[in-house]
Amino acid sequence: MRPFTYERAGTPVEALAALARTPGAAFIAGGTNLLDLMKLEIATPSHLIDVNGLGLNAVEATPEGGLRIGALVRNTDLAAHPRIRAEYGVLSRALLAGASGQLRNKATTAGNLLQRTRCPYFYDPAQPCNKRRPGSGCPAIAGVSRGLAVIGTSEACIAQNPSDMAVALRVLDATIEIASLDSTIRTVPIAEFHRLPGDAPEIDTVIEPGELITAVTLPPPVGGRHHYRKVRDRASYAFALVSVAAVLQPDGTGRLAVGGIAPRPWRRDDADAALSHGAGAAAEALLRGARPTRDNAFKLPLVARTLDAVLHDAKV
Repeated sequence: MRPFTYERAGTPVEALAALARTPGAAFIAGGTNLLDLMKLEIATPSHLIDVNGLGLNAVEATPEGGLRIGALVRNTDLAAHPRIRAEYGVLSRALLAGASGQLRNKATTAGNLLQRTRCPYFYDPAQPCNKRRPGSGCPAIAGVSRGLAVIGTSEACIAQNPSDMAVALRVLDATIEIASLDSTIRTVPIAEFHRLPGDAPEIDTVIEPGELITAVTLPPPVGGRHHYRKVRDRASYAFALVSVAAVLQPDGTGRLAVGGIAPRPWRRDDADAALSHGAGAAAEALLRGARPTRDNAFKLPLVARTLDAVLHDAKV
């Protein structure tokens, strides 16, 4: 790990001002992903700004009937929040499927959204990787790609997004609140927050330099039955090969989002519309345009089977 300096900020304005005046600075909260990246020298911030004291750790009702989740709310606290459990159950289930209790106790809402891919080539500094070193190539395309993306990829990158929480937020149509140093706030729908790789896979999200996530907002509850099913190589502490978040209504309609298969949580309106025709029809719509590798082509039928299991559970 390279040497770095450290300071604590007391307000969002202080944090953003420190970021602006210090080249090479980065924010740190739980650090559950950033510290790993620093140990491998994939991330090399020269200065860390501790944002744990910003006061962004509340879950509050919105005037519209939804919830505003502070950026620093810990994953454990969010999963256990009474309204999340009662009205946004898919989010609670996704968080509990996401990591060990120790990690959930440290990981924050914003940090979860910003975590980087777990592609093995990204995590191996001895290997080329366009996401880590732009223009160096993507050995995953012809290499070990079992866990990687099958849709939304490009010739430059096939890395997958690792977040369980983000898949649930996508099915709930959450929005991300982002602050700038000039005190302006912009909101970004979760559908637009994570970028597809295109020819710039090193840019994961639409966060601009000098910005800070301050909250995630959930719209009013949509009711229905909430499901989160995660398929992985072992029963716990593993990233999804395929995950399905679903909110299903009694009349057979619903919403779907899928994780483990794309650079961002994957959802399509035509897949939601196809739900009434069964898992096969919905999966076909979800995966239209997929470009799997030889190693991960099994994910296509696995999406359909996982979705079928979710629909079966909804009828029990």
